[in-house]
Amino acid sequence: MAENISYEEKTLKRSVLIVTSFAAFLTPFLASAINLALPSIGNEFHADAISLGWVISSFLLSSAIFLLPFGKLGDIIGRKKVFFTGILIYTISTSLIIFSWNIFSLIIFRIIQGLSGAMIFGTSLAIISSVFKEGERGRAMGINITATYLGLSSGPVIGGLLTEYLGWRSVFAVLLPFGIIAMILISRKIKTEWAEAHGEQFDWKGSIIYGFSLAGFMYGFSKLPSTTGWIILSLGVIFAILFLFFEKRLEFPVFDIRLVLRNRVFAFSGLAALIHYSATNAIGFFISLYLQYLKGFDARTAGLIMISQPVMMALLSPLAGKLSDKRNPGIIASIGMGITALGLILLCFINVTTSVSFLVLLLLMIGTGFGLFSSPNSNAIMGSVEKRYLGIASGVVGTMRMIGQMMSMGIAMMLLSLYIGQQKISPSTYPGLMHSMKTGFIIFSGLCILGIFASLARNKKIRGKSHSLS
Repeated sequence: MAENISYEEKTLKRSVLIVTSFAAFLTPFLASAINLALPSIGNEFHADAISLGWVISSFLLSSAIFLLPFGKLGDIIGRKKVFFTGILIYTISTSLIIFSWNIFSLIIFRIIQGLSGAMIFGTSLAIISSVFKEGERGRAMGINITATYLGLSSGPVIGGLLTEYLGWRSVFAVLLPFGIIAMILISRKIKTEWAEAHGEQFDWKGSIIYGFSLAGFMYGFSKLPSTTGWIILSLGVIFAILFLFFEKRLEFPVFDIRLVLRNRVFAFSGLAALIHYSATNAIGFFISLYLQYLKGFDARTAGLIMISQPVMMALLSPLAGKLSDKRNPGIIASIGMGITALGLILLCFINVTTSVSFLVLLLLMIGTGFGLFSSPNSNAIMGSVEKRYLGIASGVVGTMRMIGQMMSMGIAMMLLSLYIGQQKISPSTYPGLMHSMKTGFIIFSGLCILGIFASLARNKKIRGKSHSLS
């Protein structure tokens, strides 16, 4: 009997790892591939630089708003159920994008796609943490994050080729069969459901207030330094304060504030993730525009150059994850952020005459830092909470990533607005694009340096510490 149970456990673990890694591949693949497709989208829809930024940001904004609520909902009604629904909506929204008729319709469909991304990322790490115990969780997360980086690394190459020869819509079309295969795998291979918070009431009011807060903050941030931007940002902050007061009074809040107030590891690991993604996400956006506009490369060549960063992420993530099961993940993550910061500082000095080999070297360095940071940091967060909080913790990991990515794009869009304005990118605006990039890399370098201190501020002993909040 024990052997049968052991075999069933092994089968379940293998199936969960395959399915979650498969799903983890889809969204980052599209995120990196679409960077290469932006110039083609802009040409077809006659879109300006700010609108092209929203093709990226609309997905991030939608995902960030819904990640935490869907993570909590998964704890209550079942993580597999929410995860499967996310894959279904992702597949449907991807098919809708293929038929976009203008830039506005494309952005709307990307918002729907972002909602599905929240369902996937709000539950995937929680499912892994439910199946893999301490001591093997870091390795499993490393493999899962490797799938993410494989998506990031193959996206520029495949996306560049598809855009070059079949048009930008083919980037979305190629994902449809993968979504269908993922749903079949979930239905056939994963029969277990996880819902440790079953019976708790879902906090609808708190989720709505949280959504308004995040939307106001992130959308307002993207509109800075305009007066409208400051007003919307202020409203977002007001809703955030209201959310905190509201959540403290509830028995079953969508986000238990005590996780931050009483759990140092959880709080500072989340902050480190927020800063790291804020400092790095817009790199791909800027470098894609730099290579195609300022250096004159086609989408395929630009993709081959940009692959260097995610390849290093994919190679190092499983090793870093496995190492974080044996060593302090906070230290490993801090070293990674330090390497990322060094790469960003050097990026501040690139210009139109910078050699491709030097740029590839910097992207490899940033990829190394990223690979050392992500798996250990996620392991630290998921290992610091009880099982009934795994959905929330998974949602927090995803939310910090999405908010950080959105803030990074917000900074990029704000700089483009300052230096270029509502104009199409053309030779006359190339100096403004270069100024936007260099200023952005200076800001990102400063953020990353601050992030090193946030990463080091967590407890010295992380592994083996599960912080009870009952």
